Amino acid sequence: MAEFFDREYTAREAYGRLYQYARKYRGRLLVGLLAGLVTAGSWVPIFQVIQPVLRQVQRADERSHGIMPAAQEAPPASPAPPHATLDDDLKDLIKQDIADARDGKREVALPAWFDKAESYANRLGITFRDAQGHMTGQLLMLTLFVVPLVMLLKMVAMYMNNYFLRWTGAKVVQDFRVAMFRHLQSQGLHFFGRTDVGQLMSRCTNDPQQVDHVISHTLADLCRAPFEILVAVGYVIYFAIKNNMLETLVLVLFGFPLILLPMAVLGSLVRRWSRRALHRISFISSKIHENLTCIRVVKAYHTEEYEIERYRKVNQHYVKSVLRALRIELLITPSVECVGIFLIFVFVIYCFFRKIAIHEIVPLLVPFFVAYRPMKQLGKVQAQIERGRAALTRMFSLLDTDFSLPLAADPVRKASFDDRVRFDHVDFRYGEGPELTIKGVSFEIPLGSVVAVVGGTGSGKTTLANLLARFYDPVAGSVSMDGIDMRQLDIGDLRSLIGVVTQETVLFNDTIAFNIAYGTPDATREQIIAAAKLANAHDFIMAQPEGYDRVAGEKGFALSGGERQRVAIARAILKNPPILILDEATSALDTVTERLVQDAINKLMANRTTFAIAHRLSTIRNADLILVLDKGRIIERGTHEQLYTASGAYRKLCDMQMLA
Repeated sequence: MAEFFDREYTAREAYGRLYQYARKYRGRLLVGLLAGLVTAGSWVPIFQVIQPVLRQVQRADERSHGIMPAAQEAPPASPAPPHATLDDDLKDLIKQDIADARDGKREVALPAWFDKAESYANRLGITFRDAQGHMTGQLLMLTLFVVPLVMLLKMVAMYMNNYFLRWTGAKVVQDFRVAMFRHLQSQGLHFFGRTDVGQLMSRCTNDPQQVDHVISHTLADLCRAPFEILVAVGYVIYFAIKNNMLETLVLVLFGFPLILLPMAVLGSLVRRWSRRALHRISFISSKIHENLTCIRVVKAYHTEEYEIERYRKVNQHYVKSVLRALRIELLITPSVECVGIFLIFVFVIYCFFRKIAIHEIVPLLVPFFVAYRPMKQLGKVQAQIERGRAALTRMFSLLDTDFSLPLAADPVRKASFDDRVRFDHVDFRYGEGPELTIKGVSFEIPLGSVVAVVGGTGSGKTTLANLLARFYDPVAGSVSMDGIDMRQLDIGDLRSLIGVVTQETVLFNDTIAFNIAYGTPDATREQIIAAAKLANAHDFIMAQPEGYDRVAGEKGFALSGGERQRVAIARAILKNPPILILDEATSALDTVTERLVQDAINKLMANRTTFAIAHRLSTIRNADLILVLDKGRIIERGTHEQLYTASGAYRKLCDMQMLA
């Protein structure tokens, strides 16, 4: 597994390819992101993000410039009464301000934004205050209509933000899963022989969920947090340039990137352990799949507790990786805070020794505090991005692994089989090992003939059937149909000409009718029943109340071995192909049923080409050609009579089965 999928992708590569999947949904994605910026404001879209910076800086600037002059112009204050506190002084000042405002001696200062809003409203003919300073009816009506309108706008924006981002995430995950499933369907059997089914299932189900979380939740924060930080940094640059504070500007600009350092270092560790956790959860899926597939063996050997312990250990390894990633992730935000506090300390100490005035320090410190929350949020976003990147790496590794059969650039279309199939000096091996499974095999299968192959276990019989169906390609030599190399034929046309009954009968968890009609979707119920009768399956099917609508169960678990075999034979009969591959086609049937099915197969094989594999030599006595395989080589060939008379390997096989 590792040799196939251990690949690394940079963040740009991973998320660049993710965008290709999200690109066709960019309209809704953009609407969701813009709605997210609207929800960043409590009252006014986007402005609330900037407002804290401007409001706090404005107040700080007014205080730093206004307090000292006011103190200089004020007349000497009368001595404070004994035991007076600062709170008492503030209370007295507030009471005096209220009294002066009531007597018309002084106006209570209003925020700058209110004055600006009133100025704009006056231009539109709307007044906020009458001559006595009281609220006008126009302001009341404006408040009653505008506030609910803004609240409604925010609620709609919040709904659109959540819905469109989650909608996009769900659609992208759907496309990912379909793409990976399509990719798996295109792979050759060689690929599945070397990979773990549970691992593949996990990559197609668990990993896309991490990507969904990035799009649905993290993406909105990723857009808002940097925006808020850029506003704060932008104001610092503006203020420093305006007040000719270039040294301070350099210090601030060099300090901000330091905050990104712990996110980068710890983020890479989060990605590493998240990827390991995803890898280990694949083992959980694999273990469940293996256990349920082999549940008969587990029950037979009474190893339930042993299997539970194995499963517990696999889960323990997974939880260990998850907790390690979690511990590192939880360190990101405190690390960012520590760096931020350190930078503030450095800045304050620098200002102290450089004798920088208070009214210059405060406007520069305020953006630090405004950017504090988005900095913390960015740390959490970084962890989620790295988790998503770990999942993307695993998914793209699968998509970039290709063990599919090479297809001709300009394939030859073929609708019929007209002459013969020819194996010409064919060599084949499984995997990359030096040992050949098939060695220099040559023979022909003329149209309408029956060619049978026999031999001991591991002699290469099933491999020849796989080469004939082009489940694999030979490493040397060729397999041709009507003089055309099968590698040049359209793969769909080739498979439509071949019907297969495999040694390991596989049924889908659907109705018996569905399983018989699989590969022939336009078959009628009458045709399905006719095929079942030829395969001697109709009687046992109708013995149950559900009949052809009976569910076969997982891999045909609800049927006996002989019943599964007959359903598979009915499937091949219904397809009615010109070439039949019968791999141990009657090996699971009892003697009586075998004779009935063999008669049906003999009728079906008339004027058709049949390649049959059997250990029961009685099923192939009438074959036109019998090939005897041993260790991947043809050691004998001929008819039953010829081979039996020769007293060679075939004669020994017959004698072992007591065939005279």
